[in-house]
Amino acid sequence: MDRPYIFCHMFVSLDGKIMGNYMDLPACEAASDLFYDIAFGPEPVYRHQGWLSGRVTTDDNFTHYRTPDLIPHAPTVPAGDFVARQAPMYYVSVDPKGKLGWQSDTLTYETTTAHVVEVLTEQASNDYKAFLRRLGISYLLAGKDTLDYALALEKLKRLFGIQVLMLGGGGVLNWSFLQAGMCDELSLVVAPAADGNPRTQSLFLAREGLSTDKPISFTLLGAEARAGNALWLRYQVNAKK
Repeated sequence: MDRPYIFCHMFVSLDGKIMGNYMDLPACEAASDLFYDIAFGPEPVYRHQGWLSGRVTTDDNFTHYRTPDLIPHAPTVPAGDFVARQAPMYYVSVDPKGKLGWQSDTLTYETTTAHVVEVLTEQASNDYKAFLRRLGISYLLAGKDTLDYALALEKLKRLFGIQVLMLGGGGVLNWSFLQAGMCDELSLVVAPAADGNPRTQSLFLAREGLSTDKPISFTLLGAEARAGNALWLRYQVNAKK
């Protein structure tokens, strides 16, 4: 295929939430460690070369809603994509309009270090692209007004050599990729907790203009009870009919 193999790997509560107060419970520590080890531990299951998240997830976890340090009316950057360097691991951020306030081209998540790659549309400004170049952050362009999923994934494979890619939320991005037929497998680590908060994100969320609530089915590949009352579920995403 002309895109990476994509698995969606998520940590969820019993009520299907991917964030919330339940994460702070001591009862969730073993499940949290399992989630990390499956993807990033000493012997990772999937051996992926990058993981991909949306703008909100990136701001929540890494850029913390900082404003990008733009230079107004920066000199016009060369047209097209910008590959700053190759790396053994990439963090791919879907940021269509160019809003994230990065401070470095490198991201550290626990014991994992990754080179940042921004996925932009033509809505991103020249000033923002100049900002990314100044920091040595790679970027690629995929779509005019909205994200062109197929083009973005083809470029990630061709330009960065990503053969296996982890999809890591949030809920809107996860569902958009599934509906676009751009996700092959679902991996869920279920924590033995819930908080019932109706305002926090669930695993999948449809959003008008990006996706619909047309259902998708899955085939169970495995279910394993793990230490600390954690549960690891794996599903194949069934082809759309």
